[in-house]
Amino acid sequence: MSLNEQVLSYPIPADAALEPPAEWAELRGKCPVAHVTLPSGDRATLLTRYADVKQVLADPRFTRQLNAPDAARLSAEGGGVFNSEIATIIPDGGEEHQHWRRLVGKWFTAKRMTALRPSMTEIADQLIDDMVKRGLPGDLRAGLGFPLPVYVICDMLGVPAEDRDRFSYWSDTLLNLTRYGKAEIDAAQGEFFQYMSDHVAAKRSEPGEDLLSELIAAGGPEDGGLADIQILVTGMALLVAGHETTANMIGKMVSMLLADRSRWEALLADPSLIRTAVEESLRLDANSGFGLPRYLREETEVSGTVLPRGTTVVCSMAAANRDESAFEAAAEMDLSRSPNPHLSFGSGAHSCLGQALARTELQVVLEVLLRKLPTLELAVPVEELERVEGLAVGGLRTVPVRW
Repeated sequence: MSLNEQVLSYPIPADAALEPPAEWAELRGKCPVAHVTLPSGDRATLLTRYADVKQVLADPRFTRQLNAPDAARLSAEGGGVFNSEIATIIPDGGEEHQHWRRLVGKWFTAKRMTALRPSMTEIADQLIDDMVKRGLPGDLRAGLGFPLPVYVICDMLGVPAEDRDRFSYWSDTLLNLTRYGKAEIDAAQGEFFQYMSDHVAAKRSEPGEDLLSELIAAGGPEDGGLADIQILVTGMALLVAGHETTANMIGKMVSMLLADRSRWEALLADPSLIRTAVEESLRLDANSGFGLPRYLREETEVSGTVLPRGTTVVCSMAAANRDESAFEAAAEMDLSRSPNPHLSFGSGAHSCLGQALARTELQVVLEVLLRKLPTLELAVPVEELERVEGLAVGGLRTVPVRW
């Protein structure tokens, strides 16, 4: 049976933690618009080619409104970050969405990131010292990858970092595909909502130097600001987005660079490659998770295939990032690749708001690791690295290292 007639289960499993499923190349070549079954049992359409993914992410007819009655549910339990009410509170498109991005985006400019760099470097230095004190082997994910982005995003939101274990659990339930049951998800989201609600109320009475205080100070919708519920949900969304993805990416990036020690040696010899190495790690990440789902409000054509209204499309940016028609030697890791127009942060009006933050964190991690632990290596064969399962974001369970 050809791929065109076959319905694949999605996400497609891969044999190795850092490698893509073999099906991606086959789909890009023969079946760029494929039928898949999601963890919920619902059907969706999967896109794997660079041009198609880029087109759909930039097309306003493909929306994030996955709570439409005929939209596919990602997980059987529903209520994840894509299907929940939360997704509808932040405006999805048009002028309202641009307005929201302008208000929140002021906190994520390259200029702000440059100002944050020294404190990020200090946090990374301290976390690595603590990891070294705990002795060998270290777990780079638990010791550095996870805490660094959490400290940074908590600081930006004015949230106490000692609550980070709760945030981690709440985030995981929002990113659920197959790991949690409905009752557990509902309870966790209720707690998260209450926590943020109390936090916003506290900021209202005692503002600080943080993003939420600034959003409150901008006034309500009548003053050109956001409604209370939008501020609250923005806080939740940034907390989830700000820690899971980057925390996982730190572990994957360092693993990719250590999987072939000559890459690490090249960076030690020439640290000016750090910036392009970060971009190439983002492009080559074969374990980025679910991809971006979009719901189609009207009939549209993609790659010569007519998609009816009501179709749920999944854009696999990770598969698109390995498209030979967009990147020369796409399967190879080229630490000096430039330009590198990868789609890891999406594209168009909804491209990732926090991409300057993620890039800065990834660059700082490499700078500090290369300086402090030049002899760093994986403490297990790369074949033994294990993927995080059952969530909408991809990552490694642990990253055992020695130095």
